[in-house]
Amino acid sequence: MSAYLDVIIAGFGGQGVMLAGNLLAHAGMDLGLNVTFIPIYGPEMRGGTANCTVVISEEEIGSPIIRRPKSAIILNQPSLDKFQPRIEDGGTQIVNSSLADVSLVENERLRSLCIPADEIAEKLRSRRRLTNMVALGAFIRATGIVPLEKAVAVLSKTISGHYTGLIPQNAEALKAGYNYTP
Repeated sequence: MSAYLDVIIAGFGGQGVMLAGNLLAHAGMDLGLNVTFIPIYGPEMRGGTANCTVVISEEEIGSPIIRRPKSAIILNQPSLDKFQPRIEDGGTQIVNSSLADVSLVENERLRSLCIPADEIAEKLRSRRRLTNMVALGAFIRATGIVPLEKAVAVLSKTISGHYTGLIPQNAEALKAGYNYTP
C-alpha cells in the first residue's frame, strides 16, 4: 500500500494555519511525493476562521477536495465543533487543548492527541505565535507522514525572507510538539 494522508488544519485567522499547511506541503514535495494544498479563509482573516487542506500521496491525487479527512489539526473550539465530526472513523486528530474543550474530544472513534500548544509555545518565548508549529510537530510524530528533519529543513522554503530570523524558533517549536508526551 502506498503512502497517503489528507489533513484539515483549522483555527482562527492569525494562528498560522496556512503556514503550517504550506510547510507540510513543502516537506511532502521535497520528499518527491504528490501534494495538494488548498487554503480557505474566512472573511475576517485575523480573528476569523481559517483552514486549509493538504493531501500527500505517493500516487497521483485524483481530487484535492476532502469530504471525510483522515486527520485534522484543530487549533480552537470552533474548529473542533466543525471538523471533528467529519474525520473518518479511526482517523487521527491533534487538538490544541489550550483553546478547545477536551471533554468534547472523541477518543473512542478517533485517535486523538490533546496538546497544550499555546502553553508550550509561550514557554518558547513566542507569545503563542508558534502554536501552529507545536501542533504540526505533534501531528508529524503521530502520523509519520514526513520526517521531522524534513519539516525543519523546508522552513527556509516556507517562511518569507522578511521573517528568516524566526526560523530557529519555528524549528524549536516543531521539535517541542514532536517530543510532547502527555
